[in-house]
Amino acid sequence: MSDFEIKGWCPSALRPMRSGDGLIVRVRPHGGRISSAQAKGIAELSMRHGNGLIDLTGRANLQIRGIREDSHEPLVAGLAQLGLIDADAQTETQRNILVAPFWTEGDDTQSLVGELERALAARLLGLPQKFGFAVDCGSTRLLTSAPADIRIERDISGQLLVRADGTPRGRAVARSEAIHVAISLAEWFVASGGTRDGRGRMAAHIAAGAKRPDVVAGGARPSPAAASQAPGLRTTGALIGLAFGQLQSATLEFLAGLAPGLRMTPWRMILVEGLRAMPEHDGLVMRGDDPLLRIVACTGAPACPEARAETRSFAASLAPHLPADGRLHVSGCAKGCAHPRASALTLVGTEEGFDLIRNGSARDVPTLRGLNPATVLADPRVLMERR
Repeated sequence: MSDFEIKGWCPSALRPMRSGDGLIVRVRPHGGRISSAQAKGIAELSMRHGNGLIDLTGRANLQIRGIREDSHEPLVAGLAQLGLIDADAQTETQRNILVAPFWTEGDDTQSLVGELERALAARLLGLPQKFGFAVDCGSTRLLTSAPADIRIERDISGQLLVRADGTPRGRAVARSEAIHVAISLAEWFVASGGTRDGRGRMAAHIAAGAKRPDVVAGGARPSPAAASQAPGLRTTGALIGLAFGQLQSATLEFLAGLAPGLRMTPWRMILVEGLRAMPEHDGLVMRGDDPLLRIVACTGAPACPEARAETRSFAASLAPHLPADGRLHVSGCAKGCAHPRASALTLVGTEEGFDLIRNGSARDVPTLRGLNPATVLADPRVLMERR
């Protein structure tokens, strides 16, 4: 079997991570898109080498779950045939790019992403594993709530800008210099100590006192941020949701048969290119008011060895009881990996039941401890009532 680390890594294709249901192999689509042929190939490989479950991550990557250890190498070989494998693990880890999905042929998005991928492959910068880039250069910004450290956007006049995450303004740039400036900013991050002290993220580095470098000095104000996205038809296709960001291989194969390509998003949604009607299939979330879109639930037990409770069926049962403006996070343990930020309601699995945290994260002090799931489902008002 290929050499890999069990803990301490974000999973990737060349460096998988072990979980309770086998190895997790993360696929990072080039340009945030997979072709129909690639999607069908991923679905087939998932069924042949894994348990048929595929996650869509908050970084718009696909995770193939349940891979047997003796199947990792043939799986990687299959992904390589689909054009989804990098030259080595370091190159793969560094190619961490989010792409706003509503681009059209001939705009700057895909050419910028391609140039950025080539620049990152040409040199190893020593960036932390979770350090990433966002190419979000439509007329409104779509990725403001998604994790990224260096952002290529547009300013209010429509010109491209490069901005360090954690700063309100960036440097206006010509198209020809955008990637050079972005890479120079990444080099400054490493040289100025951004990888030290366990921070590893641009916003934290700047908040700790690092002075923004001259390479991105400027007062260009980013274009307005778009409202949160919901399933529905767009000019470029159909945006469909996935409950808890997971789908069956058969569902991916179904979607692959509808369009020339699929565009990944960090919102637990996939854009199916070119569709003019919403598709019908089990496991897809079609309505913007579906409460499942306002619930985050990690993999939970038994698939995650850290989890102390099953999460997703419990969360799905709670969905009809969630207030119209409510947001719920169900975590199998106090790590809160699926949603590190605060939520109106957070349930954390423990050996004694679920702890309830209001307006906080999974690491905060609970309001109630040891709630039995059956008791909560019998009377969900216990989550809403102040005690």
